[in-house]
Amino acid sequence: MDKFVKEVRENLKFMAYAPVLFISALTGQRVNKVLQAVREAHAQATRRVTTGLLNDILADAQAALQPPATSGRRLKIYYATQQAVQPPTFVMFVNDQNLMHFSYERYLEKQFRKAFGFEGTPLKFILRERKKKEE
Repeated sequence: MDKFVKEVRENLKFMAYAPVLFISALTGQRVNKVLQAVREAHAQATRRVTTGLLNDILADAQAALQPPATSGRRLKIYYATQQAVQPPTFVMFVNDQNLMHFSYERYLEKQFRKAFGFEGTPLKFILRERKKKEE
């Protein structure tokens, strides 16, 4: 089984959040675990996180690994909020969305999963530039 899990994980790297189940159509072994896994994934997909708690985790993540800098400009993430569920969608207000590197976004996703779970569901991030007040 470990060999197959490794192969599935390697071929489906973009779905690392999804659980891998082994069932038998012939004997019906472990088929009952499928519905349980679906229920758990649904619970994770409909989970809401408060803005305060989300920003605490975001601040900890930024303190542990500083956001990237490009051409002397550093990404600043002012705050984040959860916009929707199914899939959990997070809006992050930043100084310049072009400064967000895909690897840092992946890092933040891992930090959110570590803190909140979200197993069995994709996470979606939307970046919005905070507009400067015009005087």
